[in-house]
Amino acid sequence: MTRDISDVTRAKNGRPVHHWRRDLVELAALFTAVAVADGVANLVGHGPDGPALLAVSAVLLGATAGFHTWWARRHGHAPPTGDTDARPPSEESQAGPSELPPGTDEDSALWRMRTTVKDAPGSLAALCGALAAHRVDILSLQTHPLGEDTVDEFLLRAPGSLAAAGISRAVSLAGGVGTWIERADAHDLVDAPTRVLGLATRTALDAAELPLTLRQLLGRCTIRSLPAASGARGRGQEGVPVEGVLEDTVMRLRAPEGGVITVERPHLPFTPTEFARARALVELDARLGPRIPRGQDALTLPEGGDITVRRADTGDLEAAKAMHERCSARTLGMRYNGPVGDVDRYLNHLLSPRFGRTLAVQTPSGRIVGLGHLLWDGDETEVALLVEDRWQRRGVGTELLGRLVAMAAEAKCESVYAVTQASNTGMVAAMRGLGLPLDYQIEEGTLVVTARLETAGARPASVRHDERAARD
Repeated sequence: MTRDISDVTRAKNGRPVHHWRRDLVELAALFTAVAVADGVANLVGHGPDGPALLAVSAVLLGATAGFHTWWARRHGHAPPTGDTDARPPSEESQAGPSELPPGTDEDSALWRMRTTVKDAPGSLAALCGALAAHRVDILSLQTHPLGEDTVDEFLLRAPGSLAAAGISRAVSLAGGVGTWIERADAHDLVDAPTRVLGLATRTALDAAELPLTLRQLLGRCTIRSLPAASGARGRGQEGVPVEGVLEDTVMRLRAPEGGVITVERPHLPFTPTEFARARALVELDARLGPRIPRGQDALTLPEGGDITVRRADTGDLEAAKAMHERCSARTLGMRYNGPVGDVDRYLNHLLSPRFGRTLAVQTPSGRIVGLGHLLWDGDETEVALLVEDRWQRRGVGTELLGRLVAMAAEAKCESVYAVTQASNTGMVAAMRGLGLPLDYQIEEGTLVVTARLETAGARPASVRHDERAARD
């Protein structure tokens, strides 16, 4: 700064400014230096101790230079000032890895959080600052505009010692309202566009995937597909416009084949952004029309006989009715738990990919001898089997059940249940053969067997059957 000021003092209008007083001082200093030099020369040249005095002066000069060098190396130079690029060392902590503060666990936890803030400049910054103060890392952020407010959805990584209540409290103090938070896992690390594209691909390949993709898109929710005849509480397709209806925690969408798809999430209202995404998936499903994967597996049963297992849909309705006619009244009663006179009317619903997945067991001649259904029942999943009398106790039911349970596990279902009768020993034995934890409950004279799929290390029976088929 001193040099900058002197530069300004010495310059005016772009030309140097001369001062006579400075010139006079410089001239006086010059004459003084000449006089001192002449005196020293006379003393050294004409005095008796001139050579000794000269030698002592040289030694003192060398000692002074050496002392100055040592002092400079020890204490360094003062930092440069002015317009140079050098900067003094900062006393503040630098960016980069740092030690965790005392009491903080090295383990971390993933959280999904949603909160509502005012749509105003600085609101999001205040929220991020509050999270940063608790050493919470924001991995992803999605915004859902709501007019004057905005719903912000975060994926967070927080210290393991920080509980959900602590995060919610910090968010509330920063201006967030209606905060909802739950634990997340590694699957949530996929960014939103990639996840939506993956769900669209699943929907395009299989019409039965639509309820599952909606559930994965919207989180924990209950999805029901209702035929056009019944509607939703008296509101059939004619009561739902083409663009659908969004009512806080409920959305209703027109199903491609008629009827209504109802999605409910009581714990968290839907946003217009989520409604638009769900409607886009339903529109994609409608444009592609009915479809199921056409692959099939040829197997040899343990009890003998070659069969083919494949996906079935409403195109197999007549073949399924023919199998009904070959089944005994007892077999049909065990399957449908009621009168068997009008069981054919259930088939169109059961074979529709909109309500689940159906596997058919087919003989080399093309006759269907067994059907297995995996039905989406709201937020639960039901399995049901029907095997023609002549093909019972030959491993057909076990093969079907194992494959259906594997499908449910792949769809991330937590459990599957089967409704049967206590006298149906074949179904009970097949459920026990899964090797999964089972719960038994009697409801109005029927037996409900529930298998929990989240048990670590459990292998569905289909895996064992596939290995055995490979060996054969």
